[in-house]
Amino acid sequence: MLLATILLAVAALATAWSTFQSGRWRGNQAADNNKGQAARIESSEAHTRAGQLTQIDIAIFIQWVDANASHKTKLARFYRRRFRADFRPAFDAWLAARPFTNPTAPSSPFVMPEYRLAQTAQAERLAATATVLSTAAGNANQRADDYLLALVLFASSLFFAGISTKLKSLRQQEVLLTIGWLIFLASTVWIATIPVTF
Repeated sequence: MLLATILLAVAALATAWSTFQSGRWRGNQAADNNKGQAARIESSEAHTRAGQLTQIDIAIFIQWVDANASHKTKLARFYRRRFRADFRPAFDAWLAARPFTNPTAPSSPFVMPEYRLAQTAQAERLAATATVLSTAAGNANQRADDYLLALVLFASSLFFAGISTKLKSLRQQEVLLTIGWLIFLASTVWIATIPVTF
């Protein structure tokens, strides 16, 4: 039966293609997951470092406040020289707001928009990258599952094509072959809408 032979051939090719694509998408998923995890770890490390630097800034600032309040000018200058470069713009902006005489001045340099740590920005950037990679991994997983389902459907059409050649009744052969072709054609149309990867 020529139609059964054709269906067996094309369904076998489609099964192989679906297997290949499912494997490739699983590989993409694993790669994106690994990159996402690495970005999350780096984000966490940058966030931790930002917290450590903030604690250093707070500790030295408190010492400066104590020295300044005690009118220990030399000691206050000593602490001020030890402010980190990232902290100085916020401290200077805070002082410019006259916090000792202006009741509406910000409460500390740490609430000033000038207080920015590079590590915080890096942590946020890496967290955003991790989210993008996690979404990509989820999409790759869905595509791998779609190709796996296509594999099952193409295998079903192979089954119907193969079993149709074993039946003696022409009517039963036609029915099973028609079912096989319908499954194959519907699966082919559907799989044509799924992205491919190489």
